[in-house]
Parts: sequence; C-alpha cells; structure tokens
Amino acid sequence: MSTRTEVVILQQPMSVCVPPNHEVTLRVEAIGSGALKYQWFDKQQTEVAGGTEPELTVSLQRSGKYICRVSDLYCNYQFTEWVKVRILDESGVSRTWRGEPHIVVHPISQTVKPGETFTLKCTALGKPAPAYQWYRNGRILPKQTTETLRIENASADTVGSYLCAVSNIVEERWSEAAEIEIAPPDQQPTPTLMATDKVALLIGNLNYNHHPGLMAPTMDVHELANLLQQLGFRVVSLLDLTLQEMQAAIDKFLQLLDHGVYAVFYYAGHGYEHSGRNYLVAIDAPRPYRTENCVCVQRVMHSMQERKAQLNVILLDTCRKWYKQKGPPSEIKPLAPLGNTVYGYATSEDAEAFEVQDGGKSTGIFTKYLNKHVLKPERVTHVLELVSEDLGKDPLVRGRQVVEIRHTLAEPRALTDPVRTSGHTMELRRRDACWKQANVLPGRRSLDFPYCGVKVELSFSALFSNVLVVFGTVRNTSTKAQDCTLILESEPQMQDIFSGSGRSEEMDSLLVNSGETPDCTLRLCCLQRLQGSLVIKVTLHYTHTQTKERLTVSKELDIGRPLIACCKMNQMRPVDRRQESRVHAVDHMSSIRYPHHQNHPRPGRPYTRKAENRLQSSAKSTSMSSNEPEENDENDSNEFTM
Repeated sequence: MSTRTEVVILQQPMSVCVPPNHEVTLRVEAIGSGALKYQWFDKQQTEVAGGTEPELTVSLQRSGKYICRVSDLYCNYQFTEWVKVRILDESGVSRTWRGEPHIVVHPISQTVKPGETFTLKCTALGKPAPAYQWYRNGRILPKQTTETLRIENASADTVGSYLCAVSNIVEERWSEAAEIEIAPPDQQPTPTLMATDKVALLIGNLNYNHHPGLMAPTMDVHELANLLQQLGFRVVSLLDLTLQEMQAAIDKFLQLLDHGVYAVFYYAGHGYEHSGRNYLVAIDAPRPYRTENCVCVQRVMHSMQERKAQLNVILLDTCRKWYKQKGPPSEIKPLAPLGNTVYGYATSEDAEAFEVQDGGKSTGIFTKYLNKHVLKPERVTHVLELVSEDLGKDPLVRGRQVVEIRHTLAEPRALTDPVRTSGHTMELRRRDACWKQANVLPGRRSLDFPYCGVKVELSFSALFSNVLVVFGTVRNTSTKAQDCTLILESEPQMQDIFSGSGRSEEMDSLLVNSGETPDCTLRLCCLQRLQGSLVIKVTLHYTHTQTKERLTVSKELDIGRPLIACCKMNQMRPVDRRQESRVHAVDHMSSIRYPHHQNHPRPGRPYTRKAENRLQSSAKSTSMSSNEPEENDENDSNEFTM
C-alpha cells in the first residue's frame, strides 16, 4: 500500500536581472505523490500559456514576476515563491554571457560639503540576480547590501574609497572605486540666487474623446515629476483633463505663486498654434474645435507673471502647426518686462512634435532629452540648449523637429537653485497646505475577518496626483481558511485610463520595484471627478479547511477624498479668461469616452502630437484644410456652428 506525501518544493526558481529580449529559463524542482502537474502564473496571476512544465523560458522587454503552482493527483498543491525577471537596458552584454555579474552602473566619485547626504549606486545584470556588499577603504560596511548606498552627515569619518562587491553563484565582480572627499571651506560656493519655494504643475493628456490617442504622456509626466521632486519642487502631476479641469488645475497652481517662487508649468499632449499663440487641447475638445475649447498658453504665462514669481518656466511637448492665420491680433496686454520668463518649446513654429517607442517605453523625444539634463546645476536656458543639441542629433526627427527657446532671463537662475524659507513663513505654510491637499495618501489600513481568522492589509501608492493604486495583501491566514483570493472594487467606480493595449503594462512597469507582490491591485484614475468620499470594497474568497466549502465575505472602507479629489476641482468655477467673448463653454465631462483601439507609435518610428481636427462626416473638407480647426480668434464672439 503506497503512502501519500505532500507536495514539497525542493528548489525554488531564482530571480534574474538581464537585458531586454534575453532568453531566461526559470526552474522549479519538487516531489510528491505520483506525477506532478505544473502551472506558471505572471504578475497579474494569469496563467502563462504553455507554462505547464518545471521549466519556463521567457524573453521580455519589461520587468516581470512569476510564480509556479505544483500539484499532484490528490489535489495537494504548493506555490513557489515569487520570482522576478528584472530588465535593464544594457547593450554591452556579450552573446556568450554565462550569467556572471555584469556591472552596468558604477559608483561615481564626489566632493561633498560637511553634513551633506551623498548616495552611491551600483547596478548589475546577473543570472541569478546578484547580491551586493559595500566596502569603504577595504573594510566591509555592515548591513549595506543593496544597490544604493546612502551616507548621511558627511564628515572626515565618511571620506575614502568606496567599492561594491557584486556576486552570484557564477562569479564575483567588483565595481570601480568611488572617491568621496570633503570640500575645504574656502572651496564651498556660497549660493547667491535662491528661491523662496518651488512649485510645478504637470499635465499629460493621452486619451482623447475625438482625436487620436497618445502613449508617451504617462511616462513623460511620471519621470519629469520624480526629477523635479529631487530638485525640491512641490509637484502636482495630472493625467487626462477636460477643459474645465485644466482651467481649475491652473487656477489652483496660480494660487501657489508669489514673490521669490520658482514656477514650472509642463504640458504633454495635442496642441497647435494660431495667430502667434499656442493652444493646448483638452481631452474633451470637440472635432473640429476652436480656441475657446482649448487652453491658451500665453494667458497662463500672463497670469503667472501677474503673481510676481521669481522664475516662470513653461515647457511644452506639443505640436505648433499653424491654422488659419487670420483674424484680429491678440489683445492680451503685456506686462512690464520682468526678466524672469522662459519658454521651452518641443518644436519650432508650424512644426510637429513626435513621440516614439524607446527601449520598450513610450516617450516624447523632447521630454526624453529634457529628463536627461534637467538635474544639471546649470542656468535653465543652458539646460534647454543641451536638450536642443541632443534632439538635433536624433536620427528619428532630424530635420523634422527642432527645439525653440524663448526667454527674458536676466539672471543665471537654475532649477537646482536652493530654497530659502526664512522670512517667508506664512506664505510657505499656505503653499505647503495647498500642495499637501493634492498629494497626501491614505494611510495603511488593516481589515479583520474574524469568522475565518484572516486579516487583509490595504496600502496605497500614487504615481500621479489623480491616479491612486490600492494594494491588497492577505495577512495572518488562520487554520480555518485556505486558498484565499481577494477582489478590490470601488464605490463609485472610477475610470481606468490605462486599460488600453500597451498602457496597462507600462503602468505596471512603474510598480515592478515597489517591494513584495500584493494579492490584488486596484487602479483608480481621474480622481478629480470624484463628487464625494471613495469607498473601497474588499471581497475575500476562501475555502473552509474543515468543510471544504468555498465561502465569500466582504468589508468596505471609506478613505475619504484622496489626493487631488480633496481639492474639489469639479466644484470650482474657473476664471473666465475670455471676458470679451460671449461664447458659452460646453461641459463635455459626461460624454468622455476612452477608446481602446488607437493608433500608437511603432518601435523606432515617431508619431506626431498634432490633433486631427476635421469633421469625420464633412463632405466639404478639402485636402488643404482637412487638418485645420474651424476657429476664430478668442475675441471673435460669433457662435460656433458645425
């Protein structure tokens, strides 16, 4: 008589770190009664097609996670640990690479001031993923076993030569040495140009109701927001705004500006130019649209100047095609020269701006090079000149897209200038309160299900000020419950603007390195449209250990109005910036649609950010005017008719 044994995992699959499209084989070894069955799952807990063997071979462009379920004929099963396939963009790996550590980022020597914090980084490929150990002057640094080494309060005790040992079962490699020195007092520069605060509003429009969708604004806004935060900016980043929402967000942004403040306004999406003025196309702009359906950039800058900010920077990754150059000239009255204004245009007049697939992610070409240089301690106009030089060398857009820089900068001010808060306490507190409104996350919460003895932990992340990600993780599973699964829902239901092809994977890639893998994830977008409190419904499915019944329990958690929702933008009445016009704005919020099938750029091929602006059913359109908006100047009071 044979004896049944439980399924036992003898060898777990091992995480790896490899370049894109590199073939990787994950392996699991297990024993049990009779023939064992294997099923691999990806990070969405979806079965991997063909993944029914102990070995799973994958070739990825983006990082991913996998887990394998091993079961026998008697319904016994075990899951392996989650294994990560991390992808790093590195082209210098030999075809004969065996998996030994290949260092792609070496620590860099630095000269720091006493008391400063400095960081060193070492990153390597490896099969399996390598381990890290830092050394200073040949001596091991206890507990310093991650890619990044952070040293606070630099002093004579922290100077020296730093090395990182990178190893796996194949081999051990050493990084290049990074020399850390303390700057002598006579070499420490005394900053003369300072800001009283730094604030930034970043808007990316990608899902258009009546115009072709875009891919790049998601990554462009996310990466630039992170970089500006490193420079000390208070950042509000928003995706997919209607005209009313864009105006409300700009009004909130203007409230943060005051004497001495550095202000950055960035937009990525469709746009055009008319009569020397630039217009940003809201996601609900009709087809065709007129100027009153869009946001006028010059009016935004005029309002920024009225607030007497110390530095006003507008960065536009959008097209500037000319449309119907006729009508009265602009009636925006210029202010007295302030010497504090910088425009960075992704392209020149009457030209298009492009986005491409670059290294497995979508990016606007202008923002790609802006993010490369924005952290440099250079005059802001010089940073844009470096962007222009790099973009001019890009073979994908050479001769088609040229950066244009306009400015009245009288002082060599830089985005890296430090912030001086002394003497500005009240204004700083007001701006701090406004900024926190749009960026404070709900705290981590735990929900107890006493009947089955299970605790579910909810945590929250915000990659944008109007996009909340909820993570659900099963904790403290008791002996009463097994095979627990979670479902997260919200009331009211919120639109997921990343559900289209390719967008969900790109959004998930931003969360790959966030730590442990949750049991369930819920993405809540367009929080600016939330009318009241947001309720998270947690549904737990489990199998009762004794009765083997499949049971379901649920609980609800009210998290209030998170992130930008607490600013109540949907209740604001935006300032009428067209007092001369008698045209009534149309509220398109209730009719917003997010098309799932859109034309997106193919890898290596640029895709324009010019909004197609013709009536689809118009029989009178000619080839010359089919891409032109039906519009007049903003001061023309004629009613819009199709």
